[in-house]
Amino acid sequence: MTESDRLHSPLPPEVWDALDDTAVEAARARLTTRRFLDIEGPFGLGLTAIEVGDDAPLPGADPDAADMALGQAVGVPIIRRSFALSTRRVAAYLDNNQPIDLSPIEDAAEAVADREEDLVYHGQPAFNLYGLLTHPGRQQLAGGDWADLSRALDDVLAAATKLDDAGFRGPYALALEPALYNGLFRLYPGSDVQQLQHLKSLCTCGIYKAPIQGGALIDPRVGVLIVGQDLRTGYESQDGIHYRLFMTETLVLRIDDAAAVCTIAATGDFLGKSALAKPKAPARK
Repeated sequence: MTESDRLHSPLPPEVWDALDDTAVEAARARLTTRRFLDIEGPFGLGLTAIEVGDDAPLPGADPDAADMALGQAVGVPIIRRSFALSTRRVAAYLDNNQPIDLSPIEDAAEAVADREEDLVYHGQPAFNLYGLLTHPGRQQLAGGDWADLSRALDDVLAAATKLDDAGFRGPYALALEPALYNGLFRLYPGSDVQQLQHLKSLCTCGIYKAPIQGGALIDPRVGVLIVGQDLRTGYESQDGIHYRLFMTETLVLRIDDAAAVCTIAATGDFLGKSALAKPKAPARK
């Protein structure tokens, strides 16, 4: 949606400003990959596909014929979420300076951000869209149970060695499923040092709680986020009770070298091995 489109909607600029600020703040809190990957764009809503990789030669039946090569392209998905605002609440905000309930746009922004995270991490392989964790060229590590205080560091160091051997010497970002991330706040025995603090010296691009399973050590040179239209709110209609609005964005991950990612198939049975867990009482005979 363009600025001229907004001018023709019934919502005044101050409402659009409030919607934009709320949406950006809500989405930013959910997004992790934008914090360590390079971003190119925005190039506009009209960006529907990008080229990836080099031109590949096509086999010819006649050896005396001219050579032919073909480029490869992937589509740029559009992410969309509809929501509604009460016309009366908006009028109360404009006429009487009453607070406006912006939770619908917060929910919409979070839904779009969550879908973006899923796209970047997991992609849509059925449509030739690969994510950081699903590209067949990624490196993989069979991690262990991070309830063992030494295992997290051992696994991350092993992943760093794999990346280093492949020519990716960092800096690194570490993405972890929530249970593994939360477990890093435990202290090493006999010290006041958290595992999280220890790993930060290696993962200088940040350690992130992400919507994934296991973990992944990532050299940001893996690729670039290509943004067509960044997060944007638009107007659909009104029915006398609600303003019908929507939120969209278009983007795709261009993977330049999948070997810059090492996934870690770790687990974290923290509850079962927690020192705070009470032992079960013996069964009565």
